[in-house]
Amino acid sequence: MAAETIPNLIFTGVLEWTTEAACQGQTRHFFAPPGERPEARVVREAQAQEVCSTCHVLGECRDWAREHREYGYWGGESEEERAAAGYRVDMPVGRAARYPRGDGRPVRPREIRSA
Repeated sequence: MAAETIPNLIFTGVLEWTTEAACQGQTRHFFAPPGERPEARVVREAQAQEVCSTCHVLGECRDWAREHREYGYWGGESEEERAAAGYRVDMPVGRAARYPRGDGRPVRPREIRSA
């Protein structure tokens, strides 16, 4: 079964700024597809940054992503860049092995067992 997409979401109220966003209709640049390789992510995020650099609501977008712990590329920032700025997502992409329960605490390394 093919996945359905909703190409035109209409937000009101708090997200009204999205109607002025330069990224409308370009979600493929802002959210990683399943199994994305690191090299592909670099290219995709460079394309996203190019779009963000022309956006009139960049600040609102960045603030929203930081406040709501969003995944993806928002307001000119990736999850890692938001984390470096002190704003963390619930479980950063690629961290599932280290944070398996999603409680934000690293799991201790396994002890080496002697044979």
